[in-house]
Amino acid sequence: MKVYNLGGKGTLLDQFIAEIRDHEIQLDKARFRKNLARTGEIMAYEISKLLPFSEEDITTTLGIANVPTLTEQPIVATVLRAGLPFHQGFINYFDHAESAFIAGYRKYDKSGEFEIQIDYISSPPVEDRIVIINDPMLATGGSIELAYKGLLDYGKPKHVHIAAIIASKEGIEYIERVLPESEITVWVGAIDDELTSKSYIVPGLGDAGDLAFGRKSDN
Repeated sequence: MKVYNLGGKGTLLDQFIAEIRDHEIQLDKARFRKNLARTGEIMAYEISKLLPFSEEDITTTLGIANVPTLTEQPIVATVLRAGLPFHQGFINYFDHAESAFIAGYRKYDKSGEFEIQIDYISSPPVEDRIVIINDPMLATGGSIELAYKGLLDYGKPKHVHIAAIIASKEGIEYIERVLPESEITVWVGAIDDELTSKSYIVPGLGDAGDLAFGRKSDN
């Protein structure tokens, strides 16, 4: 399994991630969502470097240009609800791609322990397709594992790219253990070392869904 950490190189991606993390800038929900989308666009561009292209003759008003063009659009899948702005960035660039949506959440018991629940998946057939699963935060890796396994009900992908803005070191190690190494590539904007006892990434950024769309009810 190849892991690409795109951050820490002094690029616009680092600037957007700095703003995504900043607790004062986060108060502007529109800007927060826009920065998630911008990060998705950058990751879409980077992932495109590994996708299949072929030479095509393009007719201009003055002649013929031989240009590499994408031969296969990926299926772009996101984990609701936090993934929606991030997902928008991917489909801004892969603008002919199909989309899949996965509804997952943490179900807590009385002791405070939780398990990841997947309640809903809507997806086109993924058989022999390239799939990008995007989720802003890769904490424990449990949501990504279940999202991947849930999509297998729609066929066996040719290759799966997993994209997260911030990942924990523990989460990456987990998906390296539980997902098929030869079929997965991971893309992240930053890797944080700490995961709390409640499985929140530190320093992380907080709850991406709440920051993007407003605080959800405890009910």
